[in-house]
Amino acid sequence: MSSIAKFRELGLLVFIIVLSVFVQIANPSFLSLENISDLLTNTAILSILSVGMMLVIVTRGIDLSIGASLAFSGMVVALMVSANPGLHPLIAIVVGIAVGIACGMLNGFFIAKTSVLPIIATLGMMNVLRGLTFMISGGKWVSAHQMPDSFTAIATSSVFGINSLIIVAVIIYIIFYYFINHTRTGRQIYAVGSNPDSAKISGINNDKILWMVYSIMGGLAGLSGVLWVSKFASAQGDTASGYELSVIAACVLGGVSIAGGSGKMSSIILGSVLLGILNNALPLINVSPFWQMAIQGSIILVAVLLNAMVKRGVDRSHLMRRKI
Repeated sequence: MSSIAKFRELGLLVFIIVLSVFVQIANPSFLSLENISDLLTNTAILSILSVGMMLVIVTRGIDLSIGASLAFSGMVVALMVSANPGLHPLIAIVVGIAVGIACGMLNGFFIAKTSVLPIIATLGMMNVLRGLTFMISGGKWVSAHQMPDSFTAIATSSVFGINSLIIVAVIIYIIFYYFINHTRTGRQIYAVGSNPDSAKISGINNDKILWMVYSIMGGLAGLSGVLWVSKFASAQGDTASGYELSVIAACVLGGVSIAGGSGKMSSIILGSVLLGILNNALPLINVSPFWQMAIQGSIILVAVLLNAMVKRGVDRSHLMRRKI
C-alpha cells in the first residue's frame, strides 16, 4: 500500500508539472510570481477544508454540509463585526471556529449516536444551515463597507510577502500531519475507517472518533467561513454553494479512498493544488467555462477509476496471500 501510495503521488506530481509546462507555453504569465501567489491564495481555503474532509472520508463518511457551515459561520461573524467594528480579529476567528464546531458536533451526534447515514445527516444539516443563514441575515448581504479594515486584513494581509491565507493553510497542514501520523487518536481514525468492527473489539470508541472527526470538520469549516468573508469582504446566504463538491474532488484526486481507511496529507495537498491549477489555468488559455467543467469532471472520474483499480488490486493481493 505504501508503494502504491508513493506511485500515485509521483504520478500526480508529474501530471501537475506537465500540465504547468503546457499552460506556461500557451500563456507565459501562468508561472509568474504574481499568478502563482494568486493560485496558492485561492487554493488555501480549499486545502484547509480538504484536511477535514479527508478525516471524514477515512472513517467511511461524507460531509455535504461544509459549504453551508462555512456560509453560516461567515455570516454570524460578518454580522458581529459589522455591529462591533472595534472587535479584535482574533475574537472573530474564535467565534467562527466555535460556530463551525457546534455545527460539526450536531452532524457527529446524528451519525454516531442515532446511526443516521452520513450523507443523509449532512444533507439535512446543509439545508438547515442555509435556511438559518438567510434568516439571521434577513436575506441581505453584508458588504465591504460594513466590515472594518482590521477584519478584512485577516485574509488580505501578508507576512514577509506571503499572504496570510497561505500561512494559515500551512500551519493547519503541519498540525494535522503531526496529529494523524504521530498520535494514538490519529491511528484510531484509520482503524475505524479500515474495519469498524475490529476497531470496536480492540477497545476503540467508534462513536467518540466519529463525533470528533465531524467536529474537526465543522471547526475547519468555521475557520474557512471567517477567512472567506474576510478575503472577499462579502457575506451572503449562498456563499460557497456547492463548494463541498470541490473539496471532495480534491480528496479524491489526492487518492483518498471513498471506501475509507486510507488517505495521506501529502496526497490531498497535491489534489488541492491540481484542482487549483485547473481553476486558474483553464481560463488563462481561454477554455470555455462549459469545457472547464467537463475537463475537471473527466479528471475526477479518472482518479475515481484509478482508486477503484488500486483497491481491487490490493484486495486481490490479500486474497492470494490468504490462499497461500
